[in-house]
Amino acid sequence: MFAVRDEDAALDIVQDAMLKLTEKYAAKPAAELPLLFQRILQNTIHDHFRRQKVRSTWTTLLSAFGGKDDKDEEYDPLETLPASADTNISADPAEQLEQSQVVALIEQALSRLPARQREAFLLRYWEELDVAEAAAAMGCSEGSVKTHCSRAVRALAGALSAKGIKL
Repeated sequence: MFAVRDEDAALDIVQDAMLKLTEKYAAKPAAELPLLFQRILQNTIHDHFRRQKVRSTWTTLLSAFGGKDDKDEEYDPLETLPASADTNISADPAEQLEQSQVVALIEQALSRLPARQREAFLLRYWEELDVAEAAAAMGCSEGSVKTHCSRAVRALAGALSAKGIKL
């Protein structure tokens, strides 16, 4: 609870850590379990913050698309954005409303993407997999993942600019 400052998230993190402990270390001696659980819990908390960082950058993500030459498919706009150090601190209510509206528009635009583009985009940017991991998960080449991500980014940028969100 102190690490994430959100009771629901804390409960989810502890539950995930307990499941990982029982799935992977059930055969270990009982004396080793408390230390293993602490390590798993800390890793799960770090994973939570990594995911939260990506989710909070969605609203600023689309402004970074024009930073590189559009022909460069290896350009990853998420890697250029700084992480917000205070992602757990509540923002101004007007900013929160605006951010939630933008996230809703992004989710709508994501739902309209072709399945492979949506899958590649979510694996790379939501689940934070690298290109090789996403390619293995999708059962395709790394080049295909890059192509699908690039097309998804362009489609999302177009859909959001059509809704009046400045890129």
